[in-house]
Amino acid sequence: MSTDRADSSPQHKRQRTSGIDRAIQVLDLLQLQQQALTCYEIAKAVGAPLSTIYSVVDDLVSKAMLERQANGQVWFGPRLYYYGLSYSRHLDLLTIASEEMESLSQQCGEIIQICGRDGDKMVVLAMAEGHDHFHVASRVGTRIPLNWSASGRLLVGHLSQQEREALFNTSAPPSPTGRAETDPLLLAQSAATALKNRLSIQAGESDFSVACIASPICDTNGECRATVSIVVPASKVDQTEPDLRMLVQQCAGIIEMRLGWREI
Repeated sequence: MSTDRADSSPQHKRQRTSGIDRAIQVLDLLQLQQQALTCYEIAKAVGAPLSTIYSVVDDLVSKAMLERQANGQVWFGPRLYYYGLSYSRHLDLLTIASEEMESLSQQCGEIIQICGRDGDKMVVLAMAEGHDHFHVASRVGTRIPLNWSASGRLLVGHLSQQEREALFNTSAPPSPTGRAETDPLLLAQSAATALKNRLSIQAGESDFSVACIASPICDTNGECRATVSIVVPASKVDQTEPDLRMLVQQCAGIIEMRLGWREI
């Protein structure tokens, strides 16, 4: 994507505008005007050379981010629509999951987390505090290796055996406690089993004396999009009053039903 060349003379020195900035200017202008525009109209509105706008627009059209109409005007392309759909679905998932997370926290009085995957890491997306003084190091935004957590296994359980092994082969480091599994084959197998059982439990793998009981939130294709987990002291991992395992599985199921991913 082309960029504007800065004027080298001191009197007319101006900041160089990158190609990505020009692309954003084009998209922002179309969104603001709410109508298709010609390259000439865009160049005039954003104060850019017409040749630059032609180059930027051609690049965006080739990537399906813009569509060129018969009259030469351009408008948003299908790729932006797909991005919007994904963004909308993510918001729906996080909003609904957060509501059910709060409800589960009220039921059991424990710390509840909604977690997702970012490459070879598990990420805490949302969190509800418990009623007692138990605290954990993992807060919203915390990223930890997939093999350190119960949620991490679930988040890759839908991948093929080959994909799971390849992932864990390159990203299964030892945990601070030394208790996290690092064998790629065992991790790949346990991930598939955990997803099938809709339950994953770990105790003391990432933090001493901390346990996590997690259940997957799966879409209609069986892909684990996120997890809901109860984080408790390790001494509570087998607690049955209330039954934490049952509660977390029920919560995950309710989220799936509210999203239309599971039949009522």
